[in-house]
Amino acid sequence: MKIVIDDKIPFIRGVFEPYAQVVYLPGASTAADDVRDADALITRTRTKCNASLLEGSSVKIVFTATIGFDHIDTQWCESNGIIWRSAPGCNSGSVRQYIAAALVTLCDRYGLNFKEVTLGVVGVGNVGSKVASVAGAMGMKVLLNDPPRERREGSDGFSSLDDIIGNCNIITLHVPMQKTGPDATYHLFDGKTFDRMGKGAILINSSRGAVVSNSDLKEALASGKIRAAALDVWESEPAPEPELVSLLDITTPHIAGYSADGKANGTAAAVRGIAEVLGIESLKEWDVPSVPGPDVNTEFSVNAAGLSFQQTITKAILHTYDIGKDSDALRFSLESFEKLRGSYPIRREFEAFTVRLENGTEEERTALGKIGFRVI
Repeated sequence: MKIVIDDKIPFIRGVFEPYAQVVYLPGASTAADDVRDADALITRTRTKCNASLLEGSSVKIVFTATIGFDHIDTQWCESNGIIWRSAPGCNSGSVRQYIAAALVTLCDRYGLNFKEVTLGVVGVGNVGSKVASVAGAMGMKVLLNDPPRERREGSDGFSSLDDIIGNCNIITLHVPMQKTGPDATYHLFDGKTFDRMGKGAILINSSRGAVVSNSDLKEALASGKIRAAALDVWESEPAPEPELVSLLDITTPHIAGYSADGKANGTAAAVRGIAEVLGIESLKEWDVPSVPGPDVNTEFSVNAAGLSFQQTITKAILHTYDIGKDSDALRFSLESFEKLRGSYPIRREFEAFTVRLENGTEEERTALGKIGFRVI
């Protein structure tokens, strides 16, 4: 057997070598000749898995170790007998942490009180559900928009997109990329949307770049139609437009889901999925043996004496993830977009951290626990 693997997928080297010939290649430059005699392809978002790559190959399964799969021509694969799989939810905890760090940073920058913020979550799947939960733990009012779920479950608990646009201080997007159909998300947020959002509104996009019209967002920020925005994904990825970057509060190189935990989950799902299709019995329940720790202490103290609830929560969240550092790294080196992704440092999610809360309130202790911390 032969397996071709994106060389940036972590924790996977050595796993398949006892069973197959394994070739590691840069995802963006993987070509038809590379996969012609391969049985399986393990990829990320940089490999366009379509007829140009796969036609005439012996590939039986394409597995992307990511939640998104718009880089896979799923219809062509299915029509040509190629199984495709993704790893839904693998990095939901990572994006939850990213959004939490973005929220506390933006609230601090604009003097917003958590308990007076209404957050709109557009797309309430694996990721959006966790984002809604962490925002609720922070004391925010949360409105949910998810038309497919609303059709299945009924309207109770869901809000229309118009309600989200008209009533939320901050809106965060967690939808797949769909260009057609009743749930199309291509340019879901465009000039007309920004006209209705209000000057105090803030937009966060960590879903897919083209869900937001980047040119319209640039105009909306430059003209003051909306207050601020944070982008982790870009229409022109991996080459963000410098003028747009200069107008944003948070600019990151598509790393919201890049925690070590999220990567480990994606890799484990890919290994198990490939093993199932190729019949490698000993790997069907494989998991990453251990996830390395971050550069910061995973057990730390927060002395809440003299701090407000908001300050206490902010301090804890930013200890786990300094989103400003990632933002500055891209802002001052746009040409390093891919390098920043490929060499991203170890980031662990909230569950890897223990907070020693000193002089804190029961409200703070409860909130930190709901966010995901172990609190002592």
